[in-house]
Formats: sequence, C-alpha cells, structure tokens
Amino acid sequence: MFPPSSSEEFIPGLKWQPIPVHTVPEDKDLLLHFPLRNCPRYIQLMNETKDSDTFHKMTVTYKSFIEMVREKTGVKTVSVDSVWTVYDTLFCESKHKKVLPDWATPDVMETLKVLNDFSYQIMFGVYERTEKSRLQGGLLLDQIIKNISAASHNEQKSKMIVYSAHDTTIVALQEALDVFSGLQPPYASCHLIELHQEQTDGMFSVEMFYRNDSAVEPYAVSLPNCSQHCPLQKFVDLTRDVIPQDWNKECEIKKEATDPDKGEHNHVH
Repeated sequence: MFPPSSSEEFIPGLKWQPIPVHTVPEDKDLLLHFPLRNCPRYIQLMNETKDSDTFHKMTVTYKSFIEMVREKTGVKTVSVDSVWTVYDTLFCESKHKKVLPDWATPDVMETLKVLNDFSYQIMFGVYERTEKSRLQGGLLLDQIIKNISAASHNEQKSKMIVYSAHDTTIVALQEALDVFSGLQPPYASCHLIELHQEQTDGMFSVEMFYRNDSAVEPYAVSLPNCSQHCPLQKFVDLTRDVIPQDWNKECEIKKEATDPDKGEHNHVH
C-alpha cells in the first residue's frame, strides 16, 4: 500500500516499509511517553529545579563551555538543560559514520555527555524526586505492580508483558524505583522485572535486572532497603510513596512553591 522510494529501501528491491502503529494518542499516553508535559505541577517542579543549588552550580561550572557551544552551533538558546540536543545530534551523526565538525573534539563530546546525563537526572530526580516520580514514572510502576500482583493471584495469564518506548521511559521508571545510575540509557536498553514463586512456601518475590550492554549478561538491580530477591509485599510497600493516588489532582499547581533549598536532593554523578 505504501511502497518506499528508492532512498527509503533498506533492502534494495524490497518494496515494503514498516508502518508504526500507535495504540494510544501521544497526548493521552500516561504510561510510556515520559516526561508527561500535561501536568502543571510537574512543570512547576521543573522550574523549581532550575532554581536549586545543584542546577545553579552546573550553570556556573559550565558557563564558558555553554557559550562556546552557542558560538559554534549558532544556537543562542542553548543552556545547561537543553544542550543535550546538541550532544544527541552529534552522537547520532557519529554512529552513522558522519564527520563531526572540528570543534567537536573527544574532550568536547565527553563534556557534552556529562551535561546530557545531567539533563536526564533533573528530569525526574535531583530535586523532589519522590513527587516527580508520583507525577511521572510512578504511573508506569503502578501498572507493573498491578500486573505482577495479578499474576501472583493467578489473575494474569500472560507470561511476559513488554513495553517498548524511549530512554526517558527507562529513566522515569528507574527514578521511581530509586535505582537510576545517572547515565543516559544507551540504545536498546532494557529494565527487566521478574516475579518468582518459591517452591518451598509459595511466597512471591521480585527480581530486577538492567541490560545496557549487549556484550554481557544483564546487571542485577536491587531496590533500596531490599535484597535483589525482594519479597513482593515488601517491594510494594517500599515503592508506595511514588505511586499516585489521584494523578489529575496531584498535577494541579500548588499555591506555594517549595523552597528549592529545602527540597529533596539526590547525589548527582
């Protein structure tokens, strides 16, 4: 029905191209398309994040570097939280064997990567991680917990449920779980959550793994204050604070903004 042009043929002579299927409109997706922008309180928290000490320190530390990037790219609006767009473009070009501009030296790319990772950190963490997670990744975590809880009661017949989305989806989930490393997930990364049942006593537990390197086995991931083999009920209890009770209500603007210096801070890598 939609034959590709010659430049779109990924196999010469194959007159077919994959057609993406979106089951939920983007503005209605409350499960995978993070960060969710249609949440006023989240926008307020991001504005407060930019007033935090951590953000100001990064702005001062990389002031001259950001000015250099503005000059070299001609993009005058580049800032600490938006310079990731420059890194992303250069990174993609390098992966496609394109020649990078002379100014994009290995040292410059490494600094851009640091700032790129910082943009992922502030998206769901650094400042008020718990509340940000309730408005973002907690929605996905809530659905996952419902899935595994249903399976533990033999109400979920599917052996596996797979969600395919973006790197920001993984970060949102990992921040909600408080296991994010602070580094952007590379292409094809996967966060696995498994439900296990003990043969001896029938008790259920949750195990997590993170695959961000296809050359090695997935890394074991442990929820803070629980073992890698975490009892299901304890897993539910430990994540309760990041599960929203009424997302629409919690997304409403708070009249008094939180003092950035008194908010919750995570260590920035």
